[in-house]
Amino acid sequence: MRKIGQMKIQQMAFMLIAVTLFFVFVGMFFLTFVFSDIKKSANLIEEKNALFLVSKLANSPEFSCGNSFDGFKANCIDSDKVMVLKGHETTYLGFWGVEKISVRKIYPSGNSVECSLGNYPNCNEIIILGTFGEDVSGVGVSNFVALCRKDNIEGIIDNKCEMAKVIVYYGE
Repeated sequence: MRKIGQMKIQQMAFMLIAVTLFFVFVGMFFLTFVFSDIKKSANLIEEKNALFLVSKLANSPEFSCGNSFDGFKANCIDSDKVMVLKGHETTYLGFWGVEKISVRKIYPSGNSVECSLGNYPNCNEIIILGTFGEDVSGVGVSNFVALCRKDNIEGIIDNKCEMAKVIVYYGE
């Protein structure tokens, strides 16, 4: 009689352990599902922030043409301002919260040459943050802009605008 009572107690203990393990596994599965969704949400938020930054960047005071090219132009970047800003990239290192910002001329097209004070304006890409040719681990978001500058053509100062793309790389 005593053995039957012990057997029932052992069965009850094993069932309690089995039920507890079942709920632990269900809880772990649920938490894994919830946390994977949180990571996706964080990536989407970071991508949206980069998209907003790209659209706001062209009209920010550091980049904008303002009224210097025959009236206000939206999505216009003053390449002279950007070249000056390029020399101070360490000052703006954490300001925008992205890994790399570059402005790339797309029309007229040519070889990909990084802009420096020595070869400006005969270049195609101005890198404000990051380095030229560097593989960035993040994702790039871009927007089309007008890249304008003052140019001396046969002694006459004239506005010269080209089509460009602002590319912002953010981490994954």
